[in-house]
Amino acid sequence: MKETSFPHLFEPLQIGTMTIPNRIVLAPTDISSANRDGSVNQRSITFHEELAKGGTGFIIVGATTPDRATGRPTVTCFAADEDPLIPGLASLAEAMHRHGAKCAIQLQHPGRQSAWPRKDMISASDQVVDLPGSAGHEVIYAEVAKHGKSIREMSVEETYDIIDKFAEAAWRVQQAGFDAVELHGAHGYLIAQFMSPYVNKRNDRFGGSFINRMRFPLEIISRIKLKCGKDFPVGIRYSGEEWMEGSRDLAESVKVAKVMQDAGVAWLDISAGIFDVPGPTMDPMYYAQGWNTYTSEEIKKHVSIPVMTSHTLRDPSYCEKIVAEGKADMVGLSRQLIADPYWANKAKVGKPEEIRKCISCLVGCWQESLMIKRECRCAINPAVGDERFIGFEPAAQKFTVAVVGGGPAGMEAAHIATLRGHKVTIFEKTGELGGAILNCCMINGKNKMKWYADWIRRQVKDLGIEVKYHTAPKAEDLKKFDVVIIASGAKFAKPDIPGIAQPFVVNYDDVLRCSVKTCEYYPADKKDPVKCGDTVLIWGDHFGAADAAEKLGTDGKKVIIVTESKEFAAWMEPIHKDVMMKRFKGGNGEGLTTKTIAHPITILTRSTVMEVKASGEVVIQDSEFAKSSIKVDNIVLAKFEEDNELYDELLKAGVAVQKVGDAKQVRNLRAAVTEGSNVGLTLDKELRLNANNALISVIPTLVNL
Repeated sequence: MKETSFPHLFEPLQIGTMTIPNRIVLAPTDISSANRDGSVNQRSITFHEELAKGGTGFIIVGATTPDRATGRPTVTCFAADEDPLIPGLASLAEAMHRHGAKCAIQLQHPGRQSAWPRKDMISASDQVVDLPGSAGHEVIYAEVAKHGKSIREMSVEETYDIIDKFAEAAWRVQQAGFDAVELHGAHGYLIAQFMSPYVNKRNDRFGGSFINRMRFPLEIISRIKLKCGKDFPVGIRYSGEEWMEGSRDLAESVKVAKVMQDAGVAWLDISAGIFDVPGPTMDPMYYAQGWNTYTSEEIKKHVSIPVMTSHTLRDPSYCEKIVAEGKADMVGLSRQLIADPYWANKAKVGKPEEIRKCISCLVGCWQESLMIKRECRCAINPAVGDERFIGFEPAAQKFTVAVVGGGPAGMEAAHIATLRGHKVTIFEKTGELGGAILNCCMINGKNKMKWYADWIRRQVKDLGIEVKYHTAPKAEDLKKFDVVIIASGAKFAKPDIPGIAQPFVVNYDDVLRCSVKTCEYYPADKKDPVKCGDTVLIWGDHFGAADAAEKLGTDGKKVIIVTESKEFAAWMEPIHKDVMMKRFKGGNGEGLTTKTIAHPITILTRSTVMEVKASGEVVIQDSEFAKSSIKVDNIVLAKFEEDNELYDELLKAGVAVQKVGDAKQVRNLRAAVTEGSNVGLTLDKELRLNANNALISVIPTLVNL
C-alpha cells in the first residue's frame, strides 16, 4: 500500500499489554448471526474476517451473553456461558488474527432489554418499560393491547451470581485466544441499569450513592482480573450522556472514567443514550457526523488510558481530525463497517471516494433484522448475510441486458450484472440517475441518502455502463435484448375524486425535487421544486408523505397529513419515527440541534379526502363518515399504484423479464438494492423464467427443461 494521507488513523496504539495496529475499531456490533445455542458458525466468522481483511485494526465482537438462561440481547447472539463454546470462539479469533487485527469480545447481558427470554426479565430495579426501539421490545400480537414489559429486581444473591458469570465468560474469551474483553455498560443494558441513577432505585449495597451504583461493574472487573490475570485487558463501553431526566450526565461520566481507570480498566469506549430515548442511542439519519465526540473529548481530559469515540463516523478525513486533535485515541465504526468492511483499506490507499458510506437508515441492520428477531442485513451492502456476493465469479454465459429505470434497484442490477461480464444498458426517463432517493437531498437531516446515490452513480460511471437519458423504451425496443429488468418504480396515483386535477394539487416529488445545482450529477434541464403556500395538506402514508411533511414543516408551513391508516408511518423504522414524531410536535430528538418545525404538524388518521374545491377547500371524511372542511393552499399527493403495462407486454411476448424494487411493490431502499443485486447475480447460463415468472439460471444437471 502507498503512504496514507491519514497518518494519525494508522498509528499503532498501546492498550494495556496489547498493541493495536491502527486506530480504526469495530465498535461492538450485534449481528445476531450465531447458532441458536450461541455458538460460532461460518457466517459469523466470514463477517468478522472480512473486517480484518479490510484493515480494521481492533475488532470488538459485539453482544455476547454471559448467561443465555436469563438474557440474550438478540435471539441468535453469541454466548460464552459454557466451556464447549470455546473452540468456536477460538476459530473466530483465529480468522481475525490471520489478517493482522487484534480482537476482543464484548460481554453483554441485556437485563430488562432481553430479546429472549421474553418473560421474567431481570434488572437492577423493578420496572414496567416500553422500549419500542429496542430489540428487547414488548412483543405485541396482532389483536392484543400493549401493556409494557414487567421487569423484576435482582436479589443480592442473583447479582453476585451474574457477576461471577461475567468473569467466567471473560475467562472463556481469554482461553479462546482473544486479546481482550469489553463490558457493555451502555444503552440501558444490565450493567448500565446498575450504573444509571434513572434505572437503579435500589437501597442496598448496589444502589443509591454513586459508588454503590458503580459496585456491580467494579465487582465484575475485579472478578475478571482474578480469573484472567491483571495483564488481560478489560475495557468498558458506557454512555457519556443518557439523555433522560434523572439519568447520568457528562459530569458523572467523567467520575465514572476516573473510577474505571483506578480499577484497572484498559480503555474506555464512550457511547450515548439509553433505549428509553432511542434517538441518541442509535442515531438515525437526523444526527450529524461525529455528534457525540464532545463526550469522549471531555472524558479524555481526565484520564490517561485510551478513549474511543463512536456514533455516525463516516469520513476518514473527519476521523483523522478527531485523533489528530486529541479528542479521542480511537474511532469506533459500527454500521459504517457493515456497509463497507473495507473502509480502512480504502482510506489507507487514498481512495475515500470508494467508501460505501452508511446512510444511517437502520433498516437492514435493525428494523428488518434484529428488531424482528432475524439475522443482520444491510440496506446498501447486499453481501451482509448473503455470502454469494463475496468474491462471485464472472457469468459462464454473457447477455445483453436492458435496465428500465435508473433508481437504486436498476443501478444495483446494472452494477452486479456488469461485474459479472454482461453488457448492460440503462434507460432512464429523466436526465439523471438516482430515482426516488434523490428527494431526500432537500430534507433537513436526511440528505445522507445522497451518499449512497453518489456512490452507486460513481460505480455506474466507472464501469462504463451505457445510460440512455430521457428515454422511455417501448416493448418493441426491448425485445432485442436477452434480458429486461423493469426498475421504473411505481407510478403516482390520482384518486378519482372531484377536483383532484386542480392546479394546486401536486405530487410529493414536485415539492422535494433536489435543487442543489452544484451537484456534479445535476441535469441542466431539471425543473425547480414547486413552492407551496402557507397551509399544505399531504394525502398519503409513504416515505414521500413523511419527507414532504418534514421539509414543509421545517420551511415554516402549516402541515396537515391525511391518512387512511389507523397510525401514520407504521411502516417506518421505529427510531426514526420516534425522532420524527417529536419533531412533528415542534420538539427535537435528544442531542439534536437541527432546525425545528415551526408549527406542530396535524395528523388525521382513519380519514380520506372526498373532494377538492377550486377555492382550496378540502372535504375530509373520517372512519365514522363524519365530514369536515379545511382551507389549504396546496395538496401534496403521496399515493401510488402499480404500472404493469410494459412488464405484461414483455411477458406476453416471451421476453426474459423481471420486476425489481418499487416496480414490483412499493417498499424501501433495502428492498430495491436487494432485488436489483439478486437479479444481477442470477444472470447466467440456462437463464429462463420459472413457473413463478421469476428468473432462474444454472439448472441442476439432472433436471431436463
